Amino acid sequence: MQSMDEIYQKYAQTVYKYLMSLTHNEELAEELTQETFYQAIRSIDSFEGKSRISTWLCAIAKNVYLSHLRKNPGHEDVDELEIPVDSAENNALESIGKMELLKKLHDLPEPYKEVTYLRAFGGLSFAEIGEVLGKSENWARVTFYRGKEKLRKEVDENE
Repeated sequence: MQSMDEIYQKYAQTVYKYLMSLTHNEELAEELTQETFYQAIRSIDSFEGKSRISTWLCAIAKNVYLSHLRKNPGHEDVDELEIPVDSAENNALESIGKMELLKKLHDLPEPYKEVTYLRAFGGLSFAEIGEVLGKSENWARVTFYRGKEKLRKEVDENE
């Protein structure tokens, strides 16, 4: 197995991007990334190798994030959320408006919701999304496309 230094160097950016997709806050994502690796060091003996290291780390990150939310209810401010506009997908998603987009995303069934968050807000590539969720790159592409189509259908029905 790799040393924790090697694991950190290889996966810190993936964990950070995943947490950015959840928090929408750079400082908080950095803080939670550090906490994730701290927790990973504490529980490295429990890693059985049944999943990818990145999947295990993102599961820890999700638990760290949920713990943060429990300790800080109502902390996230939707008005401060910035939707990235660096891709055609994000431009299309942004066109329906921030609040409407968040409402529609919230109503999406899993795994569409998580994949769409990771892509649109986390800026993860399809390969990274597949790695984080323990699936293939192609699965991530198809799931994102289907989620995007569900969002479009909802928007078209409400117009």
